[in-house]
Amino acid sequence: MTILDAYPDLLQALSGEMTPKFLATRSADGMPNIVPCTSIMPADGDRLIFGNFLLRKSIPNLDADARVGILVITTKLEGWILRGDFTEWQHTGDYVDRLNSTDLLRYNAYTGIRNAGVVEVRQVQRQFRLSMMRVLGDYLAARAACLLNRPAPPSDGATAMPPIVRDSFRPISALRVLALLDGEGYPLAVPLLSLQPAGDRCLGCALGPLVDLLATLAPGAPVAASLLTQEIVSFQVKGRWLGHRHLLGQPWGALSVEAVYAGGPPIPGQQIA
Repeated sequence: MTILDAYPDLLQALSGEMTPKFLATRSADGMPNIVPCTSIMPADGDRLIFGNFLLRKSIPNLDADARVGILVITTKLEGWILRGDFTEWQHTGDYVDRLNSTDLLRYNAYTGIRNAGVVEVRQVQRQFRLSMMRVLGDYLAARAACLLNRPAPPSDGATAMPPIVRDSFRPISALRVLALLDGEGYPLAVPLLSLQPAGDRCLGCALGPLVDLLATLAPGAPVAASLLTQEIVSFQVKGRWLGHRHLLGQPWGALSVEAVYAGGPPIPGQQIA
């Protein structure tokens, strides 16, 4: 039995063309990158494939460092956190044909994929299910904490988020994912659905039920946050973790914003702040 065979619900979620999936990579100098990548799908054995489509930052990262993190989360808030290794780009063949035949890529307004990326899954690090009541509670607690106790970003390096980015991070309905590097240097993608503006240069959040995955994240560590709205608008924020502490009876954390990128058309991957 393969690793993925032990998780039939995960395989079903991965096969869903519109199931939200996020791909986390790392640059050569250790900066995490996290983007929506709904084209990720099962191939054979423990292989996953994805299309090289709107992946401007991820491509050089994968070429520089094979370590990958993947988050899969369904509309019912059931999810899986995976660790894997990128193995190759395939420019022709069954994987490319399979991806180009999906509705996501066959009917997109731009073009088909240039090639197919291949990831070998090494571990399903966590399976989880989030309750809507917990998500709502964390969101409201984070909103109160962000309003009452805005963290001070570092005097150098912090940048202001454009208003459209701040506004996109506010609704509870948006998906938010934090990427960090774990103890072995692998990118780790963790859902943080309460992440929201704490001023114009910081984001704050309740650490939620997966707090143990973030407990060792040291102040100053590089992080990246990806946002995907119901209108399929996407942004990525990169910065530094400011640390965490207890506020309003639960662990709360924050990050300073150093750069903001558009995540989708018409300028995917372009820095906007």
